[in-house]
Amino acid sequence: MAPSVPHNLIAKKVAWYETGAIVFVIALIWFDEILDIPHVVLGGAATPINWRESIFESIVIAVVAVLIIRHTYKLLTRVSYLESILPVCASCKKIRIDPEFWEGIREIIQERSKREFIHGICPDCIEKYYPELRKESKGGTNDTSGTE
Repeated sequence: MAPSVPHNLIAKKVAWYETGAIVFVIALIWFDEILDIPHVVLGGAATPINWRESIFESIVIAVVAVLIIRHTYKLLTRVSYLESILPVCASCKKIRIDPEFWEGIREIIQERSKREFIHGICPDCIEKYYPELRKESKGGTNDTSGTE
């Protein structure tokens, strides 16, 4: 079961933030190596530029970053998918909010989306449960998609 696109939005944002942080750390390593920041700012002993050390540190950080970003992305995608699952009672159709609290689906949707419900009957249900209404609506005498 692959999560849908909206679930990936948060995971993608976090992955971009992590990528930005890793790029910042690698840039800081190079600035430190080239500008010798401890010598300039703190008055420490001057050190020569060591390209091999900076390249090695950058590669190690990049490899660890790829593993961390990939793992974080997968975890956030999975969490988002699991949060989208609604446990519904098989009998009364109430939704479990907490382990001991159940609320009707109508109340949850009205509360969270600020929308009101109206009722109608879909064509499949008319055909299945009220075939006599379907015959009447074909004649143009009844509109079965009305509200309460």
